Amino acid sequence: MKYTDGFRGSIIRQVVAGKSAWQVAQETGVNVATVQNWLSKHKSGSLVLDGSEGEPKPGSRSPVEKLALLMQSKALADTDRGEWLRQNGLHSQHLSLWEQELTTMMNDKKSEVDAENAALKKQNKELLKELAIKEKALAEAAVLLTLKKKFRHLFQEEGEN
Repeated sequence: MKYTDGFRGSIIRQVVAGKSAWQVAQETGVNVATVQNWLSKHKSGSLVLDGSEGEPKPGSRSPVEKLALLMQSKALADTDRGEWLRQNGLHSQHLSLWEQELTTMMNDKKSEVDAENAALKKQNKELLKELAIKEKALAEAAVLLTLKKKFRHLFQEEGEN
């Protein structure tokens, strides 16, 4: 099976950080001999850990990519998920972290939308009050203009008589 460079690098980083090769192999489903082989290649300098080639790093993915990968992982059976994770250079912990991250992002977005909605409702209420005041003023002005015309018309007729 072909593993991505990013996945190999993440395995080696875990071993270098202090986990045993056997423990990492158990967690990821990779054969212990394979992990030890990668470790020896890393020590000899033939296996590079920078992960700049191939798959993007899990933390550098966009929220859209993270959501798409989460959806794909949810559709897989547990038996197929390990192979899928290796192919994508991921760990199962990435999926749970992304799920939390996306949930938090959506909750924050909902809070922003709710706050904006409340502000718009308040502004709408104020504008409706202002509109009602202006409509009353316009109605008064119309009444005054009508009375002024009728007043002139009444006195012009009496003056002519």
